[in-house]
Amino acid sequence: MRLIALEYHDVLAGDDFAASGFTEPGADSYKLSAASFEAHLDAVAACAARTGLAVGQALRSAADGHAGRPAVVLTFDDGGCSAISEIAPRLESRGWHGLFFMTTGRIGTPGFLSGAELRELHGRGHVIGSHSHSHPIRMSACPADSLRAEWADSIGLLSDVLGSAVAIASVPGGYFSRTVAETAARAGIRTLFTSEPSSRATQVDGCTVLGRYTLRRDDPASLAAALVDRSSRARVRQWSVWNAKKVLKRLGGTAYLRARARLLDAG
Repeated sequence: MRLIALEYHDVLAGDDFAASGFTEPGADSYKLSAASFEAHLDAVAACAARTGLAVGQALRSAADGHAGRPAVVLTFDDGGCSAISEIAPRLESRGWHGLFFMTTGRIGTPGFLSGAELRELHGRGHVIGSHSHSHPIRMSACPADSLRAEWADSIGLLSDVLGSAVAIASVPGGYFSRTVAETAARAGIRTLFTSEPSSRATQVDGCTVLGRYTLRRDDPASLAAALVDRSSRARVRQWSVWNAKKVLKRLGGTAYLRARARLLDAG
């Protein structure tokens, strides 16, 4: 069954970007206002009702079948505290659950979820997964030994916090490689989300690798609906832009990141 995954980060009740999650211009560009997020959810729900999509039941939607129709899952990276204060209640009001990926080195630090909050989300039916331990900026550039430690440390800590095995994760920073997936599989991760805009699943050493479609602060609700619509035009458009940037990232290395940071600071 085809799975369409939307990638979000934080949702803010006010205008304090430091209230939840990482605090730099790049991270701020992914933080939606509560009103905007509500509009996104309404748009996705309307599209789902029209097209028969299964939405928001975490990864179990894909396994349940739903008469062969595509499933939509809502994923949230970093582990900012807005997961429990702003996001989860809005999902639950619709009978939906989300996938929350925690940067485990940030558990209990200002702006991030505590261990108790992670357990609460897990108990309320949401899926909790790893977003690495330290959130490397360019994960695909890390040596294999560092990648193994990132995944193993994160999965081990998160499993201890939740009291149950964790076997799902997402890649931070948008930098993916086969080695990232191989080391994830070696750490026991069986489902790995990237930020590559794709609804196709691939297998790497027993780990299912799935892409996601990213939503940012300035993206309208209509884009969220278009990304889950039966028509693939919005998904193809995001895939095309992503792959153009992918070439620039590979050729530019850290220079690309510096240029991006300057643009975001200027904005």
